Amino acid sequence: MSATVGTRTGLVEELVARYPEVPPEAVLKEDMLRTGIAFDDDALTDNLDGAVKPKSYFIFSFDQKPLTELGAAATQRPPEEIALSGGPYELERTIVSVRLNPRSPYRVDRELRLSLEGRDLAEVTLPPMPEYYRHTLANGKTVMETAPTIEWGYLIYLTVLRLCQYFGAHEECGFCDINHNWRQHKKAGRPYTGVKPVEDVLEALELIVRHDEGATHAYTLTGGSVTSTVDGLAEADFYGRYAQAIEERFPGRWIGKVVAQALPKADAQRFKDYGISIYHPNYEVWDKRLFSLISPGKERYVGREEWHRRILDAADVFGPSNVIPNFVAGVELARPFGFETIDEAIASTVEGLDYFMSHGVAPRFTTWCPEPSTPLGRDNPDGAPLEYHVRLLGEYRDALARHGLEPPPGYGEPGVGKAVFSVSSFMDVL
Repeated sequence: MSATVGTRTGLVEELVARYPEVPPEAVLKEDMLRTGIAFDDDALTDNLDGAVKPKSYFIFSFDQKPLTELGAAATQRPPEEIALSGGPYELERTIVSVRLNPRSPYRVDRELRLSLEGRDLAEVTLPPMPEYYRHTLANGKTVMETAPTIEWGYLIYLTVLRLCQYFGAHEECGFCDINHNWRQHKKAGRPYTGVKPVEDVLEALELIVRHDEGATHAYTLTGGSVTSTVDGLAEADFYGRYAQAIEERFPGRWIGKVVAQALPKADAQRFKDYGISIYHPNYEVWDKRLFSLISPGKERYVGREEWHRRILDAADVFGPSNVIPNFVAGVELARPFGFETIDEAIASTVEGLDYFMSHGVAPRFTTWCPEPSTPLGRDNPDGAPLEYHVRLLGEYRDALARHGLEPPPGYGEPGVGKAVFSVSSFMDVL
């Protein structure tokens, strides 16, 4: 490829050359995740009952424009993910979550070619519609709404609570659009169940078992944080009842995971007793000042230091390798209160990695998507610099090696051409 200095193509080429230890697949994937993807109208089909697995909006929008500004992509759903290969970088298969942005310099055309600023970049493979998506529950609900699959079919994503009880500007995390995503789907008349009945989840899983031919390997139970109760249950028991029902109906069929708040040790034990194998008590951002500003609800109800203590307490329950807290890579640099330089942001994040990894706990991360309905997305529409994301991948890999840790379990096989985790490249580079 040949590019003009100052173009996006030039930026990608420069970083690929400057950081040869990070594969070009990961550089491109990170840029697409932070920038989004545009689709030509004739590259979209009515995917809800077509040949392509459609985007399910499994928890957040992961779009850089609201539904009302997506044009054809709002009615003719794009794919859940795409797989890139070939092109001038001779890419090995690289799976990328679809984050829509009609103004993105990355565009997929009707011939299923990806271009960057009009230059051919890769061949695109779309995920086939799984057979279990073609069947509905007895009440007419779809499997896609009840138990969608992501990561090229590896993971069943069970968002059983669509709303978060951290609500409003003084409690919601500044990067998170879970509550807005609920509102925009309901306003558009889309099916978007607030609290999914246990029976619906089991029925959807039964269809998956019947038709997936062993393709699914794990499930994640998650949703909004519970600060009081839902259905009369506190957080551990609310989410735990789903795990208990799944494990009783399908014992050992999948790796059971839960994304929830950092709960007291007794509640972590309750998760394990319900049948959960892997616990994700996400800490979002490491820096103390930024945590209180970006995640004010978590600071108010739990507090950063207590959150971290609970993560390490959970390691006693599940074993350190099975506690995998997520952070949102890039919000460290978000205006108005983020770090001024990439060096500062990287140093802070690595400090957090070293803290947890020194206890045997290996965090993972998702690449920040600046969703426009969130305060940080509104003020930072371009997200964090690509250089930050590229450097972080190398620092993460180095930190795992420094502490003698293996890749986190429950994400499939690591490595370029093998990884299926689609909202970050951390598994691609390991």
